[in-house]
Amino acid sequence: MNLDAQTMFVVTIAVAAVLGLLLFYAWYQQRRVTSLAWWGGAHFVACCAVWLISQRGELSEFWSIEVANALLLVAAGMTWMGARLFDGNRVSLVGIFGGAAVWLLAVTGTNLMAVPYGPAHFSSMIIAAYSFGAAIEIWRGRHESLVSRLPLVVMLSMHGALYLLRVPLAFLTPTAKSDALFSSAWFGVIALESLLYMIATAFIFLAMAKERMELEHKVAATTDPLTGIANRRAFLDSATRSLKQRSRAPQPVSALLFDLDRFKSINDRFGHAIGDRVLRAFTDIAVMELRSTDVLGRLGGEEFGAVLFGAEAGSAAATAERIRAGFEAIYARDGLAAQNVSVSVGVASVPADEDVEIETLMSKADEALYVAKARGRNRVEVADGYLARRTGLSGREMDDSGARRGAEVPTSVVGAIMSPSVVPQPAPFADMNETSPVVHRRA
Repeated sequence: MNLDAQTMFVVTIAVAAVLGLLLFYAWYQQRRVTSLAWWGGAHFVACCAVWLISQRGELSEFWSIEVANALLLVAAGMTWMGARLFDGNRVSLVGIFGGAAVWLLAVTGTNLMAVPYGPAHFSSMIIAAYSFGAAIEIWRGRHESLVSRLPLVVMLSMHGALYLLRVPLAFLTPTAKSDALFSSAWFGVIALESLLYMIATAFIFLAMAKERMELEHKVAATTDPLTGIANRRAFLDSATRSLKQRSRAPQPVSALLFDLDRFKSINDRFGHAIGDRVLRAFTDIAVMELRSTDVLGRLGGEEFGAVLFGAEAGSAAATAERIRAGFEAIYARDGLAAQNVSVSVGVASVPADEDVEIETLMSKADEALYVAKARGRNRVEVADGYLARRTGLSGREMDDSGARRGAEVPTSVVGAIMSPSVVPQPAPFADMNETSPVVHRRA
């Protein structure tokens, strides 16, 4: 491949500078994505290195070979560092400048410059190591579903592989000693590949940063910031999609509607910080008891919903009772005051052969929840009249009111919202603020 050397140098320098400016501008708009600044800086350093290489014959070998290659290695190190920072790893100055330092020690402290192809092969191996290292860093973060990750890993790996291949294949294309750099067939291959590599990786860097921002916005729009579970909109959307898929594989489905009892009183007596801890504690218990295929969301305030696929009324009521019992054992504490917390649950179920919309199912669960509130709270009621009298959680019976008689709950659950130094002490359920003058839709 015969390419005019000076033309390739001019094009590469111009492209590297433009891409560097583009990445810096993107970083200026998204300051939190510091990787963009490192990747932009890498393009500028590479731009300087290519200019020094283009001056070979005009400048001494110290500048056109030793310093130029050291800058190329720093640029490769900055690219690797950007990959590390993209997934939250720490800055490593040794990693960034280590390759350049090893290169300078080798060319100044040994006779590497006198070895045929020695400098080119040595620098190529270091660049390959940085490229593979960057690919590994990007691959490690694959748990984050960014479409651009895989193309970037492939691009970095191919770049590293090409530089490794340069070592054995260079001996197959002997070059005249005069002007060896520019007359070598590998010059055209490396120059063209490096130019395309810079362009492709810069745009993939930008795409990954954009995808992450969009993902963060999507998560923020669909996630309840306090509890970390789905908000009302995301809960209803997810449940609706799953109900539509149910038509292809019929199965029973149940809805649970939770409402924390007298939650307003907890906020009034102990403050919103304690109230927030109570909400998070309830979420932890619900997540622990529900399956990964179930849909859980915070519908607003102290109200939560769950949709259980493949669960009939009995199974759904037993799950609701385990959640109720676990939450009953949690106490919010403020100073010397202790407060018992509880939750009422409404359950609605439909058989496998019955189609239902999420609004209808939740409405039935809402009716059952009203019944649970009217019958004294801290209990589970099912829309069709089913009342779980045995849950199997602790093997203890429930009385006729549906309230369990002192079920045992694991200590890990009791400590969900307590500091390690606080030991939960039972407080009578009647200690709730029964006479609160504030009227609520549900208390």
